[in-house]
Amino acid sequence: MNKLAFIVTLSLYSGILMAQKPVPVKPRILVSTDIGGTDPDDNQSMAHLLMYNEKFNIEGLVSSPSYGKGNKEEILRMIDLYEKDLPKLMQHQSGLATPNYLRSVTKQGVHGNAPYIGYSTATDGSNWIIKCAKKKSTQPLWVLGWGGLEDVAQALHDAPEIANKIRVYWIGGPNKKWSANSYAYIVEHFPNLWFIEVNSSYYGFFSNSNSLDSVKSSDYYDRYIQAAGYLGKDFKSYYKGDVKMGDTPSLLYMMDGDLNNPERESWGGSFDRFNHSSRVVFNRLTTIVDTVAFCTVVEFHLKEPEVNVPAESVCFWMETTYKNNVQKWSGYYLGKGEYAIRYVPKQAEVLNYKFTSNIPNFPTQEGKLVVDNLWPGKSHTTDYLLGTHWYTDKGDPKLYDGKIEGGKTILKWRRDILLDWAKRWEWLK
Repeated sequence: MNKLAFIVTLSLYSGILMAQKPVPVKPRILVSTDIGGTDPDDNQSMAHLLMYNEKFNIEGLVSSPSYGKGNKEEILRMIDLYEKDLPKLMQHQSGLATPNYLRSVTKQGVHGNAPYIGYSTATDGSNWIIKCAKKKSTQPLWVLGWGGLEDVAQALHDAPEIANKIRVYWIGGPNKKWSANSYAYIVEHFPNLWFIEVNSSYYGFFSNSNSLDSVKSSDYYDRYIQAAGYLGKDFKSYYKGDVKMGDTPSLLYMMDGDLNNPERESWGGSFDRFNHSSRVVFNRLTTIVDTVAFCTVVEFHLKEPEVNVPAESVCFWMETTYKNNVQKWSGYYLGKGEYAIRYVPKQAEVLNYKFTSNIPNFPTQEGKLVVDNLWPGKSHTTDYLLGTHWYTDKGDPKLYDGKIEGGKTILKWRRDILLDWAKRWEWLK
């Protein structure tokens, strides 16, 4: 797109861009990310954060890969790209963070998911969360979760007094699948935490629905980024430049309006208060007649041979298949012949699973489970009961984006968001 056409396009939507409301106070944020792992959308979201960082007081960038090979070196690599683009950004925007400052708050958290108990040992990342949370401030520390909850759970376990000093906006969904144990620990022991659990709405940011959208995620790179700057050239490395950025709604929420009111409309979505987080416990294999909501914490408790292994030992596995790949989930020995595993289904499906173990006389067992897309679903006596500040995707059927619960609460702003970002990409050309 030439410069004149770009200006005309922005002019056409100038009224729409005014829909964004000012944030009363620049928020304190700490980003927990699995960047560098199996899903490169975190790199796209990191580029967005770096290009808009003057809007936040960034207190931490923590690598928290509950799955995959994410690491803080990937955060540092992104900061290096930002440093090369910074002179051009500074020509248009003041208040941008220095690269050395951003490097100083980048920390490595846990690698891998938590055991059944929900926490393990402290990391530089979890200790940094504690340190930031304990700073004297009239504002809370917003922890924006782009990956696992392991470092958040560890921080809360090691310093439970920070629970009233932090607020969490967490991109759940697949991350909840990997962080089932740390999530269970947090929701059981800290029900009064201020927590926005986004299990599906964020899909609206990159869904295939374009009925409201003249700016498509599939052609955004070619129309607006065009390899602008070092960050723009790098952007093409992820999904061939298609915009996914499933974690970006956490940033968008911080950029639009009253952060104390998740039920409002905002670029980062609109959410309902909810009082129970779905948990279903089975003491048997399930069949096609058993149904749970997606993102439910499903626990299987099995009675099998008593063995002489330490409690909390991984000694059996639940095998599932995703995109023709077998995934294995760790099951634990709780003692006295009791075995347990938590599993969180991330989508509506008929789930086929198999339990396997190397323990003698532990039989291979197979089951099925029907998963629907109505989160949090009906109440169960085994649910986690929540305090007054837990929020999640809106359940209104009119706000579904296809099968995506709450998807339209973000989809409706996608054009505004991407055109606003297009102005900053233009700065780098």
